[in-house]
Amino acid sequence: MSVKLRLTRVGKTKQPHYRIVVADERRSRDGRFIEILGQYNPRTEPSHLNVDNDKAVSWLQQGAQPTERVRKLLEISGAWAQFTASKSAK
Repeated sequence: MSVKLRLTRVGKTKQPHYRIVVADERRSRDGRFIEILGQYNPRTEPSHLNVDNDKAVSWLQQGAQPTERVRKLLEISGAWAQFTASKSAK
């Protein structure tokens, strides 16, 4: 089973906001997921981003692969820097 960190869409029509989740890559975009790591709302100014960095780093260390967009969001939140620092320290 390959695990991905990715976005799932929530919210009303034409008013999207997203959850950052851990899910099996074979599941649909808004299908079943393993764990919620955070939220992202691109419609606010500035955009709202809330990520549990410790959980995200833990999943990355276990081999979960982030999508391109989630990787950028993790870089903004600082979780990606934590992951690369812990990876290089080993």
